[in-house]
Amino acid sequence: MATTADIRNGLCLELNNELYVVVEFQHVKPGKGGAFVRTKLKNLKTGKVLQHTFNAGHKINPARVERRPYQFLYKDDIGYHFMHTTTFEQISMEEHLINAPELLKEGQDVEVGYHADTETPLSCELPPFVEMEITYTEPGVKGDTATNTLKAATVETGATVNVPLFINTGERIKVDTRTKSYAERVK
Repeated sequence: MATTADIRNGLCLELNNELYVVVEFQHVKPGKGGAFVRTKLKNLKTGKVLQHTFNAGHKINPARVERRPYQFLYKDDIGYHFMHTTTFEQISMEEHLINAPELLKEGQDVEVGYHADTETPLSCELPPFVEMEITYTEPGVKGDTATNTLKAATVETGATVNVPLFINTGERIKVDTRTKSYAERVK
């Protein structure tokens, strides 16, 4: 058992028989009354974020979560299929457990979070940046690079990303998987 002093971002804990990860926390010590910890917790099964307040010194139950390397294989009507990179064990995951499913392409390396006690997959995270090829975008007009204007572009997975006007079809870009936005052009 741990206490609220052990709360930090990314900590997985068990609350009301559900697994949550701490998105952010704030230790509050008001002038009057006891201290408390205000947290934002993300449910690992449903993905919903809720706010919860713990009194200072409250006992919490941290959960053991392991991160394992997997490779994306394919998607079908059952779900998304992944293969462990060392044991070659294959698993299937539902779309809501993946942080950016529209940016997954075959052969992509990902990390799958497992609840160590029950051996169930909890989440799938792509690397922070992935390289994508632009399959379609409106052509840019010469001289339109002075403003900070963006246009829609379709990448090889079918997702739409807003890119600067100077990006053309066939170019490779880096996409931030956390915000699903354009990061930079790949040379």
